[in-house]
Amino acid sequence: MTLTDLKPGDRARIVAWSTDVPPARLLEMGMLPGSEIELVRYAPLGDPIDIKVRGFHLSIRKSEASLVQVDVI
Repeated sequence: MTLTDLKPGDRARIVAWSTDVPPARLLEMGMLPGSEIELVRYAPLGDPIDIKVRGFHLSIRKSEASLVQVDVI
């Protein structure tokens, strides 16, 4: 399951990346394997996605979110 499969209000834990080299930008913002995240909302047109990671809000594009594999908590 990827981050784009979650619905608003769902909580999940990052387990892996769908690519060999995860985007450095997302790693720098705290999206590390084992981190708990909450999907807050989708933008009106569906892109970007607002998530909560380590106590702060982060907006990422759907293309980036599709690289994040998660397990629902």
